[in-house]
Amino acid sequence: MASPSSETSLPAAPNITYDVFLSFRGTDTRNIFTDHLYSALDRNGTRPFMDDPELRAGDIISESLLKAIRESKTYIIVFSVNYASSHWCLDELVEILNCSNTMKRLILPVFYHVDPYVVRHQQESFGTAFAEHERVDGFIRNIARVNKWKDTLKEVADLSGYHVLVNSSCSELAKQLRLHMHKHKINLYHSLSCEYPLFKNSY
Repeated sequence: MASPSSETSLPAAPNITYDVFLSFRGTDTRNIFTDHLYSALDRNGTRPFMDDPELRAGDIISESLLKAIRESKTYIIVFSVNYASSHWCLDELVEILNCSNTMKRLILPVFYHVDPYVVRHQQESFGTAFAEHERVDGFIRNIARVNKWKDTLKEVADLSGYHVLVNSSCSELAKQLRLHMHKHKINLYHSLSCEYPLFKNSY
């Protein structure tokens, strides 16, 4: 008869390699926001991960990217106007939510120049993107995959996060993120500062 410990043991969690995994639509934010955020995190002793475009080759999310997701402590999702048009971003988001649910990892949505309501209810560019996915991907791949993307995006966008406003200062960013990390007992964002718009709590 197996011992109680062997019956209840769980698979070991992956080693933590990164403090933060940044998920974003490169054509929307890489050079104007996400690069800056990555550099600010790195300067302050946080280990961020931001994918290299070369990792995005072909139709299937790469094993290197999956490994980085699984070995990250926190996920910052930068929702931007064209985020949902990328099946790469959506597949990435599915894996992130899975890791968050199974390993209790923190997800922080950031709504970059998009209304959180639009993202949550999949309106405007998000509605258009999913209509296109249903038209093309629903036949070429599987409509279940598209439905999974929609459900996952709604669940993540419903989380408490931050709204990047277009015409305001970003001096409060460090304070807001430090407080959020501290609340979840994650030691990040020691003195982060940037020149981009203010993160406003989004509920």
